[in-house]
Order: sequence, then structure tokens, then C-alpha cells
Amino acid sequence: MTTKIRHPEKVNKPINPIKKKPDWIRSKLSNSREFFLTKTVVNQNNLVTVCQEANCPNITECWSKRHATFMIMGDTCTRACAFCDVKTGKPESIDPFEPYKISNAVKKLNLKHVVITSVDRDDLDDGGSNHFYEVIQATRKKNPKTSIEVLTPDFLRKGDAYKKLLEADFDVFNHNIETVPRLYLKVRPGARYFGSLELLKNVKKFNKKVFTKSGLMVGLGEDKDELIQVMDDLRSAEVDFLTIGQYLQPSPKHHPLSRYYHPDEFKDLENIAKTKGFLLVSSSPLTRSSYHADEDFAKLKEKRLQNN
Repeated sequence: MTTKIRHPEKVNKPINPIKKKPDWIRSKLSNSREFFLTKTVVNQNNLVTVCQEANCPNITECWSKRHATFMIMGDTCTRACAFCDVKTGKPESIDPFEPYKISNAVKKLNLKHVVITSVDRDDLDDGGSNHFYEVIQATRKKNPKTSIEVLTPDFLRKGDAYKKLLEADFDVFNHNIETVPRLYLKVRPGARYFGSLELLKNVKKFNKKVFTKSGLMVGLGEDKDELIQVMDDLRSAEVDFLTIGQYLQPSPKHHPLSRYYHPDEFKDLENIAKTKGFLLVSSSPLTRSSYHADEDFAKLKEKRLQNN
């Protein structure tokens, strides 16, 4: 009988080894009373947050400020984006009481600004647009002084279904472009670059008063010229606010990290973006779509007043 020799270097070898994080990427720890209050409210209302599902590095800092990004329509996405840590599969049915639960949590946390996002729900005829509408309206009714920001999927192949969401009373519409068009088939195989641009453009056409926002990750294999082209495309769609953050590879099975950008490079990208005419740019290693969203909304309003 022949015995097979197992080479140690080949046993359990990761598909895409995770690069060690540099010194400038460090999550903040907290044991504050506010952090545990936020956690308690989320758990008691049986809510899902993108903070937890996507393993956001800023969760302790944000929850210590009573700031959480609520993820509606479940914790299971119908897409399989190569950068994302949210689980993929067949979602459960939508919770009809979710609008009440979200509005109640916002009230208990006394939020001045709330971000509401969702998984992709390609299984629904409208992609979840009507549910977004109901959650927003319930939140607005119970929390009239709270500013509301939505971070939506692309509603690809759902026709005009997204327009129902736009009838709701919110302040900021965010849809992330995520990466450069060359990398879409690898990074966002279920999405289309120009479909996302068209959505952002149509939102601004529908309501000029709403702030539009989009985000980019760097470190996926893009180059600087491609990032600049995306900035130009977003400005052509009249996007007001751009966020740029470092891609952090969730596991060896996810899209490989090409490199970590230095903080000086983020500052350079911020300066370039500002020359393009964005009202606001947030660019740093730990920048995420809803990171400091409440403070940034106040800055957006101030910038608009200065420009009028």
C-alpha cells in the first residue's frame, strides 16, 4: 500500500492570505455605558445592524455615541459580492413589524441622525422599495426631528420600483459605487457600474433637495487614474458627498487585498475629489459609508447654505 505524503506548506493554505494591518489601522475599544445601551436596544428589538453583520471596524466608537446603522429586510443577501462579509443565501420573509421596531429603537436611543440600509433582495418584485418606504415613514412619524439617511441597494432589473422609496421623507440618499468599473465582474458580479450611476442620477432628478452620497473602497486592485474617473462620473451624476475608505479583507475566501493605502494617499485623494466639486469628502483608512454620518450631515447643510 502506498502512503501519501502531505506537504505541510500545502495543508490548509488560505486561498487569499490576509495581509497584516499597518499601525494606522486600529479599531477603538470601549466599555462605555452608551455602547452597551445601544447593544441592548438593538437586541431587545431583534434588529439587524450592518455594524455587526459586516464586521465594521468602527462599531465600538459608533455605538459608544449611540449611533448604529440599521439593516432592514433580514441578514441574508441575495448577492455574493466578493468584498462583503454579510451572509449570502435565500432570505426569510420580511418582518411586517420592522417599521415599528426601527422607529422605536431610534426613539429609545434619542438619535439625531439615523442611517437605514438593507441587504439586496433580488427575490422581491420591487427589491424592497416599498418596505424601505414604510420604515422611513414610520421612523419619521415617531421621530420628526431626526434626520434620516438611507443606504440602498441598486434595485437592478426592478424597473421604476425604486421610485416608491423616493416618495418617503428622508434627507440623504446613499448608494455606494464601491469600486472602479474594471473590477466589477470580480468584486460586484451581481451589480452594474452604470446602473448604480443611473440610480444616483435619477434620485437627484427626482428631488434636488435631497443630498446624494456614494462611497469607494481602495485596495482592491484599482489605480489612481481609475479612481479619478469614478469621481468624475459621480460628479456627472450630481453626487454631493463622497466617502473613500480602505478595503479590509474579511477572510481568505474574500477578494484579495492588493495593498493598504497610507493616510497621506487618502489625503491626496480627498484633495483631488474636492477639486471635482463635491460638497463634502471623507477620506481616511477607517472611513465607512455611515461613519460620522450625523456630523457629516450637519456639514452638508452648512456647505449648501454657503453655496447658495
